[in-house]
Amino acid sequence: MTGPRAAAHAVVVAGARPNFVKAKPVLDALEAAGLRTTLVHTGQHYDEAMSGVFFADLDLRVPDHHLAAGSGSHAVQTAAVMTAFEPLLAELAPDVVVVFGDVNSTLACALVAAKAGVRAAHVEAGLRSGDRGMPEEINRIVADRLCADLFATSPDAVEHLLREGTEPRDVHLVGNVMVDTLLARRDEALARPVLAGLGRRPGDYGLVTLHRPANVDDPAALDGLLGALSEIAASCPLIFPAHPRTAARVAGRLPSSVRVIGPVGYLDSLALQAGARIVLTDSGGIQEETTVLGVPCLTLRDTTERPLTVTEGTNRVVGRDRRVVVTAALDTLEHPPPPRRPALWDGR
Repeated sequence: MTGPRAAAHAVVVAGARPNFVKAKPVLDALEAAGLRTTLVHTGQHYDEAMSGVFFADLDLRVPDHHLAAGSGSHAVQTAAVMTAFEPLLAELAPDVVVVFGDVNSTLACALVAAKAGVRAAHVEAGLRSGDRGMPEEINRIVADRLCADLFATSPDAVEHLLREGTEPRDVHLVGNVMVDTLLARRDEALARPVLAGLGRRPGDYGLVTLHRPANVDDPAALDGLLGALSEIAASCPLIFPAHPRTAARVAGRLPSSVRVIGPVGYLDSLALQAGARIVLTDSGGIQEETTVLGVPCLTLRDTTERPLTVTEGTNRVVGRDRRVVVTAALDTLEHPPPPRRPALWDGR
């Protein structure tokens, strides 16, 4: 007579801030379904402002393992995650590895799992920008080829996967788990004192976030964007949470109507977005969050891997040309779009 069967074991991997937001509801659901879970933090974002605060804001448990991969070039960081994750995976011997999004940790852990013969699942599969100049696009494409179960946020993501030859049985249209976290935390976020601390009220400012190398590491692109922000701020004061590296690059180059502050946690980020008249960003996650919050968003890139935020939401992709950005921002401030939320982005 054999004993009771052991619960299936899922290793859930988070490497960067957007992963944490998506991991919380997935971990909760796996545990509610009776699975044993192990949470692995790769350390791709490794300082307190970039990860520790997020775990506290999300009520996400302390990771069971921390790989401390740190920063570096794409090759260095991907290799660091792979070499740290491979022996851990052999030790844990799970039934499935769950990865999220499109960061280097996503690709690294999917590749290690595939070579070890461990089933891997990709949450937020099928997103495509069509721009292979974005490292994240390469990560998305390769992770989707490696993973056995592909969980898509939107119908266009399903279409991409099927067009690329994925078997329909491997693709699951499930909606956007980021929305589950946002809706669960929205009231707590809105109660935060971050606006009062900055001397602002809902609706009397805009929000800016910039972090992509194509924007902050390219002097010509950054010059144009800072010029655009300076013009826009004459009509709508701006708040600009910036990583210290970005803050150093913009120091002394913006008027006082653009308030540069340090990085903020998840709840404060939601509060700042929810109260803004307009958000200007190069972040994929913020395109989604502003859509759910009903806040007009201008994406400071030439492409987006989240076209549903444009066709079904409040987002516009405006590129990085100074005149185009300013014109789009002033038009949006004058004629804000009505809030629209995509199907299945419902918190369930």
